Amino acid sequence: MTGWRLLLTRPADESAALSSVLAESGIFSSCLPLLEIEPIAASDTMRKVIRDLDRFCAVIVVSKPAARLGIELLSQQWSQPPRLKWFSVGAATAQILEEAGLDVSFPVDGDDSEALLDLPVLREAIARPDPRVLIMRGEGGRELLAERLRELGASVEYLELYRRGLPHYATAELPDRIQAERLNGLVVSSGQGFEHLHQLAGDAWPRLAQLPLFVPSPRVAELARAAGAQTVVDCRGASATALLTALREQPVPVL
Repeated sequence: MTGWRLLLTRPADESAALSSVLAESGIFSSCLPLLEIEPIAASDTMRKVIRDLDRFCAVIVVSKPAARLGIELLSQQWSQPPRLKWFSVGAATAQILEEAGLDVSFPVDGDDSEALLDLPVLREAIARPDPRVLIMRGEGGRELLAERLRELGASVEYLELYRRGLPHYATAELPDRIQAERLNGLVVSSGQGFEHLHQLAGDAWPRLAQLPLFVPSPRVAELARAAGAQTVVDCRGASATALLTALREQPVPVL
């Protein structure tokens, strides 16, 4: 796998951690964060939601930033959190919650909302009269999870903890970086991450669209193909392990 030279686009701290893991396998990577996390200042409404956490039968946390910020808010309002089921979309988010002493379940076969919705323990958690579910997430985002839960009879509330922005880069930063460092693969971790990649590529997108693009889920793969990406590899997860597995199965392109 040492022929791979990858562009990593996650937030800076996550890209750095992933880069370190890849280096251990002899894979070169270059970090160009395309998502910038801006925490939303805690309001009285947000604090009240946390104080009333025992109203919910389940809490779903959709990302690592949501987990970190949610735990921080939780620690300010509860000396001992109420006993209820916590869920995450992926293993990395679950680990953050578990380290805070929370009872967490997550799907092992996928890092997306669809996989979480298929989790039997989630169905069990909401199989009660008047089930209430809290979703901790960033501002905006997909509505699929809430829609499906409502179809199953649950009432759903959001606790939006951060905003995602595109860091400022010079117009040609992305294509220039890829050319200068002879990168032969692109990695995105979310639909918004891909949208920012596409936006920043600008007029260079038709050329960059020829590079293998590694994505975490079928949904993001569909977005990328619709935008013209020619070789989209669904890693079936956003973890370093999922990416390494996909890299082993994908031939290194000859540029």
